[in-house]
Amino acid sequence: MNKLLATLIAGLIATSAFAQTTATTATTATATPAVVKAQAGAEKDVAKAVAKETKEVAKADEKVVKAVNNATEKKVKAHTKAVKVHADATADVAKADPEDKLKAQAKAEKKVGEANLTAEKKMIKADAKAEKVAVEAGADKAVAAAKTHEAKVEAAADVKKAAAK
Repeated sequence: MNKLLATLIAGLIATSAFAQTTATTATTATATPAVVKAQAGAEKDVAKAVAKETKEVAKADEKVVKAVNNATEKKVKAHTKAVKVHADATADVAKADPEDKLKAQAKAEKKVGEANLTAEKKMIKADAKAEKVAVEAGADKAVAAAKTHEAKVEAAADVKKAAAK
């Protein structure tokens, strides 16, 4: 799924880059060799920047998916452990002598409460860690997009500079 998403994004970016470069080439019908060379270099630089951004976005998405999977795994383990404590507590109450039933039930309820609290804490920590990774990945994506934009601006400036000569 991630590879498919990355491929679709890369295709979209490549299509938009191609459309932009085709329009730029068409408007400069009287381009000098220096301008043509600058445009070719600019297109190459932009293509590299777009490819690098796509790679970084895919890497960030992969980190998020991995973090979410780890969080889910930790939550399942915590829940399973809590369920086991519940079962053990119920078994302890069933084994208790009739005159000690109330005492055993109170002890079992305390165990169950502690197990539920522990499981909730672990689940909350797992979710928080996954959210932190998602936020960091979003920041990485934004930086990559900014770098691509910078490369595009620099490429356009180089073409204009060559045209002004």
